[in-house]
Amino acid sequence: MIVVSSCLAGMKVRYNGTHCLQDVIQRLVEEKRAVAVCPELMGGFMTPREPAEIQGGTGADVLDGRARVVEKSGRDVSAMYIEGAYAALKKIRELGATMVVLKEYSPSCGSAMIYDGRFANRKIPGSGVTAALLEREGIPVVSEDHFADKLQQGGEWK
Repeated sequence: MIVVSSCLAGMKVRYNGTHCLQDVIQRLVEEKRAVAVCPELMGGFMTPREPAEIQGGTGADVLDGRARVVEKSGRDVSAMYIEGAYAALKKIRELGATMVVLKEYSPSCGSAMIYDGRFANRKIPGSGVTAALLEREGIPVVSEDHFADKLQQGGEWK
C-alpha cells in the first residue's frame, strides 16, 4: 500500500484551502492502490489555517525539541505538528504502507526541502516533522517530484 498527502490527491486541505493535485496520485487513490492522509488535519488543524514554517532547524529538530513550528503570527504550533506526525505514523503502520509520497516544502510533509522559517518564500534542505518521524522509523518517504521513479520498478506499480 502507498500512502499519499491528501492535497496531492486533490483534496482541499492545504493551509489556504487549496490542493496540489497530481493526476497519477489521484488515480492511485481512486483505484484503491493508495490512501490519502493529512498529518496537519490529524494534528487538529482546520482548513484554512494560518501558514506555518519551522524556525531554528528541521522537522527532526522539532521532534527533538531544538526547533519549533510557528505560524506567521508567531504562535508556536509544534505540538500539533508532532501530534499529527504520530497519528500519521500510526495510520501508515496500520495500512502496512511500503511507501509514502508527501508534499514537498511543507513543515509537516517536506521530504528534502522546507521553508526557512522567515516567511520570505526561501527554501532550505531539510524534512518536515512527519517526514522526519517516518524516516526515523525506516519508512521510505519521497516527494511528489520523485515518486514516479520510486513507484515504477521494473515497469510495474508496487
